[in-house]
Amino acid sequence: MKKSPLFPIFLIVLVDVLGLTIILPLLPFYAESFGATPRVFGFLISAYAICQLIAGPPLGHISDRIGRRPVLLVSQVGTFIGFLILAYANSLWLVFLARVIDGLTAGNLTVAQAYIADVTDEKNRTKSFGFIGIAFGVGFLLGPVISGTFLHLGFSERFPIFVAAGLSFTSILCTYFLLPSVVPHPHPELEEGLSRWNTLTQSFKDKRLAALLWQFFMFTFAFSTFFSGFALFAERRFTHDGNAFGTREVAYVFAFSGFIGIVIQGGGMGPLIKAFGESRLVQMGFATMTLGFVMLAGVQGIPYLLVAVGLLTFGSAILRPSLTALITTRAARHRQGMVIGLMQSLMSIAQIVAPVIAGFLIQTQYLSTWAIAGTLFCAIGWALVIMMK
Repeated sequence: MKKSPLFPIFLIVLVDVLGLTIILPLLPFYAESFGATPRVFGFLISAYAICQLIAGPPLGHISDRIGRRPVLLVSQVGTFIGFLILAYANSLWLVFLARVIDGLTAGNLTVAQAYIADVTDEKNRTKSFGFIGIAFGVGFLLGPVISGTFLHLGFSERFPIFVAAGLSFTSILCTYFLLPSVVPHPHPELEEGLSRWNTLTQSFKDKRLAALLWQFFMFTFAFSTFFSGFALFAERRFTHDGNAFGTREVAYVFAFSGFIGIVIQGGGMGPLIKAFGESRLVQMGFATMTLGFVMLAGVQGIPYLLVAVGLLTFGSAILRPSLTALITTRAARHRQGMVIGLMQSLMSIAQIVAPVIAGFLIQTQYLSTWAIAGTLFCAIGWALVIMMK
């Protein structure tokens, strides 16, 4: 009997996400140790997103022609090299180089999703994509815990990066030895359809679809604002045992966020959709995230911080899948692939611009304004939901 390739894909994505989430709470402070200001760190995050936006489509097209497995291996090797450069960095430009190399080869998740589409039929595809969500949830829970634990035990900030590099190398081995080669099945609408510019204009001519896309953009802008700025915000706003928040404390907050995400995505979404439906969940998600950002703007104590982060995580956990479902349902069947690509482009734009804004506000000590900016993006998305009714 032929073995299913879904378990290797799950393992590969999980190991990749663990490597990413191990350095997620560490990177802001690591960059600061080389003299990076919050504004410069914002450009560091944006540089990765710019490289990803540039390299993503070509990697996808190459994988259509030569297969997913070779491109996935090249992407993973790029991530591994990026981690090694980051671990051995002795100046800020090497930190930038590490993130640029990782960004230019950052096709792991996209190629993994295309591979799942190749080896599953339409009936089982949605369930199979659920493995990606589970892998992300587990990774966002365990990665920050691993990073925080090593730092708590007295290891240097470089050690978790070496661990991330080791996990990346393990992912390469899993792909090479466990993942079968398959003939790719590119979607016709991705190859023969409208150009990206025409897709954008056609999609935004549909008023209901345009409103949903603007809601998605506002969500990704708010989400990017939070994750790109939270560590440096917390360092300047909160203390633990008389010391400012550092990598360890931020790691545990991210782990708390990951736990909530697992609870929602691992079993909570089904009952919530049955009880409220996607449209109400989108409105509820924006409302909850708005409240979370409002709390961040004014809270001082750690218990209030955890409540605010819990609200933000709950809101994003119910908002993203509900909004994605509404958009793909609204889009014409023959254009769903292109609309999903448009969503990824909007997300990349948000990930480029939001960190720069966050870095500028935090560097100039406008900490509450940073949180209010997130509130504004969520409130606009919430207003768009109400206007659609």
